[in-house]
Amino acid sequence: MPEDQMPEALAAASSSLAELPRPVAPAAEPARIDWPDTVTVTHVAHWTDRLFSFRTTRPRSLRFRSGEFVMIGLMGDTDPQTGKTRPLLRAYSIASPDWDDELEFYSIKVQDGPLTSRLQHIRPGDEIILKPKPVGTLVHDALLPGKRLWFFATGTGIAPYASLIREPQTYHDYDEVILTHTCREVAELEYGRRLVDEVRRDEVLGELIGEGFADKLVYYPTTTREQSPRMGRITTLLEDGTVFGDLGIEGGLSRVTDRAMVCGSLPFNLDMKAILEGHGLREGANSEPAEYVVEKAFVG
Repeated sequence: MPEDQMPEALAAASSSLAELPRPVAPAAEPARIDWPDTVTVTHVAHWTDRLFSFRTTRPRSLRFRSGEFVMIGLMGDTDPQTGKTRPLLRAYSIASPDWDDELEFYSIKVQDGPLTSRLQHIRPGDEIILKPKPVGTLVHDALLPGKRLWFFATGTGIAPYASLIREPQTYHDYDEVILTHTCREVAELEYGRRLVDEVRRDEVLGELIGEGFADKLVYYPTTTREQSPRMGRITTLLEDGTVFGDLGIEGGLSRVTDRAMVCGSLPFNLDMKAILEGHGLREGANSEPAEYVVEKAFVG
């Protein structure tokens, strides 16, 4: 495809991948925020009573690498003593790829959480705060060249990979891309399942990346509580070799061929670090690429 046609094609791909379920809600006045860095909510989808995603406008000046995160949030309550109001900000991975003309985020709902107890009620037209300084370790630059790329995620840790599996470089750099996602219940896998299905079927991405790109993408979901076709924590399934048997991979992970990214809770990250290093892989960073990277911004 000619380079001068790529922006239009990428925008078309973004539109096709944004077809998420739209909630029905009564009309309300959009929430406006008196803050220098704000974006406007364009779409909200509630996946379960604990998970939701939303899309926002993208500042023209914002540049990021697929897999990075930004600080977003809302204004907190006014301090009765000082009369000042401070923003409630948290780190959120950008779930959309770097070429998208909107920003997408995937979030958990915490009913008594300072931010998400409020954020879960946003509607199209509302404004949220976005600090335009993207950072993060789950980027291609932090890994040495390899043949097989693993994305290991639990819960909302799939968000940076939602960006990366829509990134052409992912498929140009690797022969195989394996997305693993472990959740407690089947419904919590729906965001990832639908995303993978849309990516595989997207004709525009196929033209941009190359014929057969979808064959490189392997989706490996598991549940830990509710019965599903594949049960168990991904850490356990790696340790007992089930993953490798299911995917027809002989010899397990190799420092020569395998690269990995990890995003989840602190216990999950630590367990994955031990497993990866047990196979000889070394932790990398933007300043010193290696065989695997871990996102530490969302632990706890």
